[in-house]
Amino acid sequence: MIQRLPKALIASAAVLAAASLGGCATKKYVAETVDSHVAPVAARVAQHDTQLASLDTRTNDALQRADAAGKLAEGKFVYSEVLSDDSVKFPKAKATLTPEAMARLDAFASKLKTDNRNVYVEIQGYADPGETKAKGVALRLGNERAEAVKRYLNKQGVPLNRIATISYGSEDVTPATDAQGHQANRRVVLVVMA
Repeated sequence: MIQRLPKALIASAAVLAAASLGGCATKKYVAETVDSHVAPVAARVAQHDTQLASLDTRTNDALQRADAAGKLAEGKFVYSEVLSDDSVKFPKAKATLTPEAMARLDAFASKLKTDNRNVYVEIQGYADPGETKAKGVALRLGNERAEAVKRYLNKQGVPLNRIATISYGSEDVTPATDAQGHQANRRVVLVVMA
C-alpha cells in the first residue's frame, strides 16, 4: 500500500498539473484575442485624437481671424468723400474715371497716406435708375465704378488689403427730376474707417 500511495500521488499530481496547464493556455488565448481586438481600436483612437487636435488648431486660427474681422468691422468712422460733384462725373452707364476724377483721387490717396496708414476704405458704388432698367445691371454698374476707383487708388499706393468695395446699384439714391439730380446718383462714396 505504501507503493500504491506514491503512484496515486503521482497520478493526482499529473492530473492537477494538466488541469493547471489547461487554465494557463486559456488565459493566454484570451489575452491574445483581447490584444488583437484592442490594438486596432487604440490606433483609431490615437488617429482621432490627432485629427481633433488639428481641428482644434484650425478652429482657433479661424476664431482669431473672425475676431480680427469683427474688430475691423467695428472700426470707427473717420470721414467720407463723395465723388459725384462737378469735378467727378461718371458718364451715363459707364465706369470710366475722368481726368478730374483722377485728380480728386490723387488728393484723396495722398491724404490717406499722410493722415494715417492704418485706415480702411470702403468704396460704395451707385447707379442712377435712369441709366439702367434692370436692378442687376445697376448693381453691376455700381460695382464697376467702385472697382475702377479701387484700382486707381491701388496704383497710387493704397494697399488692396485696406480697400473694400460694395455696390448699392440704384438703392439709396435720391429721386432725380433733372440732369443734375441724375448725375448726383452716378456716384462713388469713399468711407474711411479706423
